[in-house]
Amino acid sequence: MRVHFIAIGGAAMHNLAIALHQKGDRVTGSDDEIKEPSRSRLAAYGLLPAEFGWFPEKLSNEIDTVILGMHARSDNPELLEAKRLGLKICSFPEYLFQQTRDKVRVVISGSHGKTTITAMVLFVLRRLEVKVDYLLGSQMDGFDTELNLNDENRIAIFEGDEYLTSAIDKRPKFHIYQPHIAVISGIEWDHIDAFPTFDDYMEQFRIFSKMIERDGKLIYPETDDNIQDIADNIREDITAIQYATPEYEILSGVTSLKTKYGNFPLKIFGEHNMQNVDAARMVCRQIGIKDKDFYETISEFPGLPLRMERIVSGVSSSVFCDLAHTPSNVQASVSALRHQFPERKLSACLELSSTSSQTEGYIPQYRGSMDDADEAIVYFDSDTVGEKIDRRLVESVFGSRCVVVTDKTELLAMLAAVRLENANFLFMTSGNFSGIRIRDLSKKMVGDNPVF
Repeated sequence: MRVHFIAIGGAAMHNLAIALHQKGDRVTGSDDEIKEPSRSRLAAYGLLPAEFGWFPEKLSNEIDTVILGMHARSDNPELLEAKRLGLKICSFPEYLFQQTRDKVRVVISGSHGKTTITAMVLFVLRRLEVKVDYLLGSQMDGFDTELNLNDENRIAIFEGDEYLTSAIDKRPKFHIYQPHIAVISGIEWDHIDAFPTFDDYMEQFRIFSKMIERDGKLIYPETDDNIQDIADNIREDITAIQYATPEYEILSGVTSLKTKYGNFPLKIFGEHNMQNVDAARMVCRQIGIKDKDFYETISEFPGLPLRMERIVSGVSSSVFCDLAHTPSNVQASVSALRHQFPERKLSACLELSSTSSQTEGYIPQYRGSMDDADEAIVYFDSDTVGEKIDRRLVESVFGSRCVVVTDKTELLAMLAAVRLENANFLFMTSGNFSGIRIRDLSKKMVGDNPVF
């Protein structure tokens, strides 16, 4: 089968290209820019385009399917040529659905936690030698790619992204998968560029719940009133299953689950992660994994890169980096570190990098989100953001205990002067702090001889 990718360098797209190549399909693709790690991965499999740009001449009637990425615009020259030739064009999620139409599909969605829950499920299944198709929105140790398709697998585990599908298909991606088992981990207004009001955003999850297959299951947290409203109005044939915060304890900086099978020390921490563990347990239970086997396996789960990742540690201090960017994510991450290490001073630095966090009507939701930190910094680059953010609004929302920085050079100087002693430092962003080398700075923060 011949498949051509328009915008092959995307995070999900390049993984699908590699997966199809590994299956034996003939894969080609184009993109106007490909960054790491996509670039190196595509090159390793001989799939990196010889030159960047759009080349309509790559399209011919010999191509069976054209897969269109979100990065490609509606006037893309290759897309226009594919239409002219009458080729079959589908989006990334459409293709995944077609490939898993006859399988049991598990789709894990939500404004936060979906990547971690998906990773936990896949980690447990891999350790217990249960083979599945999967889509994961992050790298994870032990997995060569973030996507796998195999004709012999009978179960597909997908992370369900609520963002738009492509330039010619404005449906959220997770509307396409039609799960048999669905998870909604939480609903908090995000992606304001696509969903300008909370009601617009909320409606996407209502629609998702209606697309669950007949006699399917909806798994959701007992503490989220928005999802409870969805569950209360779910179709009668769908079973609604709640998950909760399991009982746990923290001793000497280690969190342990307390279960009827005994205590299980974990490599992760934070109440939000304990809820993620329970969600993953519920998913695994639906596909035949016993709770005892789940607990024994999840105790070895190492976490994910940039999800409360300890990037460097000294004798009495550590620096963490987290992809937290929504208000509840920020509050949960700061609170997790405060409770995990109550004896240590806590400093936190948040970058307002997402489209939502740079929107005036959204910023007030951050009020109180960093109150558990002893010291707090909020950063946005005024040269990049321009007039999108009112500094005075940010200062009023985060309060006088928080320092607002809008210049990269000033932030760099401030961070370079930090020396941690009996203290932790937390970086939070969905961006890259204007290219500042956070890991190198972190080593200096903990001293000349970091433990790792």
